[in-house]
Amino acid sequence: MSRTKLLFLSAEDARRALPMSDAVEAMKQAFAELSAGQAIVPQRIHMPLPHAGGDVLFMPAAGIDAGRISMKIITLFEGNHAKGLPFIHALIVLIDGIDGRPLAIMDGATITAMRTGAASGAATDLLARTDAETVAIFGAGVQAQTQLEAVCAVRPIVRASVFDSNTLVAMEFETEMSERLGIPVTAASSARANLFGADIVCTATTAHTPVFDDADLVPGAHINAVGSYKPDVREIPAETVVRARVFVDEIGAVLEEAGDLLVPMRNGLIDRDHIHAELGEIVLGGKMGRGNDREITLFKSVGIAIQDLAAAGRILTNARRDGLGTELEL
Repeated sequence: MSRTKLLFLSAEDARRALPMSDAVEAMKQAFAELSAGQAIVPQRIHMPLPHAGGDVLFMPAAGIDAGRISMKIITLFEGNHAKGLPFIHALIVLIDGIDGRPLAIMDGATITAMRTGAASGAATDLLARTDAETVAIFGAGVQAQTQLEAVCAVRPIVRASVFDSNTLVAMEFETEMSERLGIPVTAASSARANLFGADIVCTATTAHTPVFDDADLVPGAHINAVGSYKPDVREIPAETVVRARVFVDEIGAVLEEAGDLLVPMRNGLIDRDHIHAELGEIVLGGKMGRGNDREITLFKSVGIAIQDLAAAGRILTNARRDGLGTELEL
């Protein structure tokens, strides 16, 4: 009997195998499959570790048409910043959905950042005004980098700003992203200054309370909210949620985890029907996106395992084509 071989793909391999434009299209397809019932995505297991100040998430998914299975194990430890360690660590295992053979193991932290940014890129492409050209980013970590990269992949962005409670990190973001994207990126002095004139807003923070004031949003802004993933944690003001046309990655998931929506619901400000559509329904053409150019649109994402499967599958295909990765034998 032949030994099982699988491909190990490092963070650099994953980045090389999945350009952001490819990732955005992969996310559109993934959300469409999810809304069409063409994916098996159990609710993720969330295991809190209060003694260590962290969380572990187990996220499985299977694609019916693609014939592949993925499992991501992701850890999130807020104290890691003080230790000089990344907030997120993760691994993704990709498995053949027909015979169960392991196919690949990949750096999951990089893929999580890429697919989360790409989801916001997809939402921006579908929901932001076509003339949107300025971006405000809240948070200056790895997730924030891919948020800006993805938005720039779908709109002709001419300038961006970033606000983070850690001024030094924001200044490093300013330098790195200006050079990487070839546009002026400025570290803002306040949340209000960050929002000034911003057509697109991305929140990718670990904040527990709203990171900006609703009154500072410009008419017609589009918001991608990706940082919070717990029922009592939120980045977006309730006033914004109430007046926005709200879109989500997957309704069941956000009703379990998205404090940005659950807190206003518990306070009687909105109900379940305030969620206009899943993003996949927009891709499939079953629901309308933005209503007019002055409307606030909000995409709330808590992260769905089908995104990991879509990204990992595209990475494996491209890596095999380009000769990337290291082959391992079990």
